[in-house]
Amino acid sequence: MRLTGDYHTHTPYSHGKNSVLENALAAKHAGLSEIAITDHGFNHLLYGIKRSALADMRAEVEEAKKLTGLNVLMGMESNLISLDGRTDMKMSDMFVFDIYLMGIHLILKYASLGDAYALMLKNYLAYKRGVRPSDKTVAQTTAAYINAVKNNPIDILTHINYKCFCDVAEVAKVCADYGTYIEINTKKQHISAEELRIMADCGARFVIDSDAHSADRVGDTAIAESLLAEAGISRDLIDNIDGRTPHLRFAEYKRLHG
Repeated sequence: MRLTGDYHTHTPYSHGKNSVLENALAAKHAGLSEIAITDHGFNHLLYGIKRSALADMRAEVEEAKKLTGLNVLMGMESNLISLDGRTDMKMSDMFVFDIYLMGIHLILKYASLGDAYALMLKNYLAYKRGVRPSDKTVAQTTAAYINAVKNNPIDILTHINYKCFCDVAEVAKVCADYGTYIEINTKKQHISAEELRIMADCGARFVIDSDAHSADRVGDTAIAESLLAEAGISRDLIDNIDGRTPHLRFAEYKRLHG
């Protein structure tokens, strides 16, 4: 399986090892036609990108385009910071970026202590104990995902259910309605084959992303191939393989609001 584009990669602007150009060269070597540089969002306390670095990042993206001939997108893996669906991508940031990813991470500046308790602490404690959290916590996390998709032009939800727990069917339904992709992440096991089948049955569409923190993993598909084989879902539901490229709702949002 070969990706058309890998839409989740990191560089030293956040938590990655290799430069924008090195990631793009790796994508070209792997036979991809597109790559997105999607460093961690501003509110990540350990690895968040700095707004002061955005101009330099854009310059590196444009240079990588010229040197590789690939379509290199500048994006961000934003953070869900509140139960009402806010992220750390502000309206004023949107026109700087080409692609909008969002995930749940742990070490963040949340909108409030209550949001940190509900989204981070309760999920993390359950994860560490190897148990599912209370129905209330699952419902809160599910509602936060749903609010985020409804209220923000998010292209891709990253590594859903990694160290967090939601009702994948309800999240998949809203993603199908609003045109947000669900990522099959090949850096970490984050969904089961059963969960993938449930989301597919609810109308979700998917992209496979490497979440590469080093250039040697750009374009990796190993975990996804194993998961797809077990789940038995159609490859037609994945929009960044077999020459297909995804329809990004963020680009349409910017076109309408620019």
